[in-house]
Amino acid sequence: MGEISSSNGNGHGNGNGNGNGVHASAHLGGDGRRKSCWYEEEIEQDLRWCFALNSILHTGASQYQDIALLDTKPFGKALVIDGKLQSAEIDEFIYHESLVHPALLHHLNPKTVFIMGGGEGSTAREILRHGTVEKVVMCDIDEEVVDFCKSYLVVNREAFCDSRLHLIINDARAELQTRQDCFDVIIGDLADPIEGGPCYQLYTKSFYESTVKTRLNEGGVFVTQAGPAGVFSHTEVFSCIYNTLRQVFKYVVPYSAHIPSYADTWGWVMASDTPFTVDAEELDTRAKRRMKGENRYLDGKTFASASMLSKVVRKTLAKETQVYTEGTAKFIYGHGAGHRSQPHA
Repeated sequence: MGEISSSNGNGHGNGNGNGNGVHASAHLGGDGRRKSCWYEEEIEQDLRWCFALNSILHTGASQYQDIALLDTKPFGKALVIDGKLQSAEIDEFIYHESLVHPALLHHLNPKTVFIMGGGEGSTAREILRHGTVEKVVMCDIDEEVVDFCKSYLVVNREAFCDSRLHLIINDARAELQTRQDCFDVIIGDLADPIEGGPCYQLYTKSFYESTVKTRLNEGGVFVTQAGPAGVFSHTEVFSCIYNTLRQVFKYVVPYSAHIPSYADTWGWVMASDTPFTVDAEELDTRAKRRMKGENRYLDGKTFASASMLSKVVRKTLAKETQVYTEGTAKFIYGHGAGHRSQPHA
């Protein structure tokens, strides 16, 4: 869980142990004693990651999640949900380019896109750079997250005003199940599956099989963020999500990238019943033809590299047998605000 903290001289805070504390600090400097506020996230029981803050822009608790928007010194504005950093201003382009563009560029002609989650607006922003796209439905259950991201994240204001974007506040599963229309691409930009969190059921085989797949047009592509994918962290949920999608779709591609503000390599999984045959050169050609502006991170060679996983991760994925279900759910380290939430997106 995340913690907004500070430290007294020795750099150690006096938190309450559950990762939900705010405590005072002072550091000695050339101009005497100065206070320095820090954000601390407990990545694992014995591993914490912290960085200095300029200010705390917003903290609160919605009906579903604990929320904080922080102005950090190394990473700019950072959105934190249920104690887990979701995205940071300085490097969110790595995450969102990796999530969006491989799926859209592998599709022959993506016109309609559905986003599960994505309340901060960055995923919609990247999708709307594609000239082929005529309609984007963004479905996030937490109106408070959407509203304060609209207010604070200037980089996404143009996307929120785009006439092609249709914003819906609802449970993504319920929304997909009740809609009659289908989509060329469905994107899972959901919070991480954590115990007590609001959306772990949207990583299950039954959801992928009975809801996601039935709402894809022929040739459609599904992609989801799939949690940490580092040498040591990929066994938390990444390999299980990959194996689960293999039970539902004919063609499944796992890939990953290092996200500095996450202090880890992150994973995504792309799936379809149509083979992924686009090579690096064609990916670049399609990007140039279809997209407004150039990517900062992702191009054909980068995606080819991202989908070439390390030996240790490949071995785990090849041997993974667990399927993600409501009864056998796997979670990353941390706890959600389960006492207030229902399993929604």
